[in-house]
Amino acid sequence: QVRLVESGGGLVQPGGSLRLSCKDLGFTSDYYAIGWFRQAPGKEREGVSCISASDRRTYYADSVKGRFTISRDNEQNTVYLQMNSLKPEDTAIYYCAPGNFARCQWPLTVASTRGPWGQGTQVTVSS
Repeated sequence: QVRLVESGGGLVQPGGSLRLSCKDLGFTSDYYAIGWFRQAPGKEREGVSCISASDRRTYYADSVKGRFTISRDNEQNTVYLQMNSLKPEDTAIYYCAPGNFARCQWPLTVASTRGPWGQGTQVTVSS
C-alpha cells in the first residue's frame, strides 16, 4: 500500500522558497503518478502539480507555472516540490497523493488519486 508523508512546510516571506518532500513509506509509489494538492482555509482542495511514473512528464497549475518544480527520486522513494517566488496566495496546507495510474490525469483532481491522504504540511507566506 502507498503511504505518503509530507514535510518541508513552514513560514516564509513573499519571494522566498521552500522545498516540500513527499516520502513513500510503503515503497510502492514507483508505479503511480504523484500529485501535489493544496487547500487554503475555506477553499476546496486544488491540484497544483503532478509527475508521471513512466516518463516523468510534469504538469502545473497556471497559478504556479514557472515558479514551482516537481521532481521524483525513485531511489529515495520521494517526490519533491520546489517552490520559488512564493506569494501570500500560496498559503495553504499542501498534500501529496498517488494517482490512479502511472500517468498523470490532468487537470489533477481528488477523483484522479487514490488514498489514503496524509496529514499535509502547512505553508505560510507572510511578511
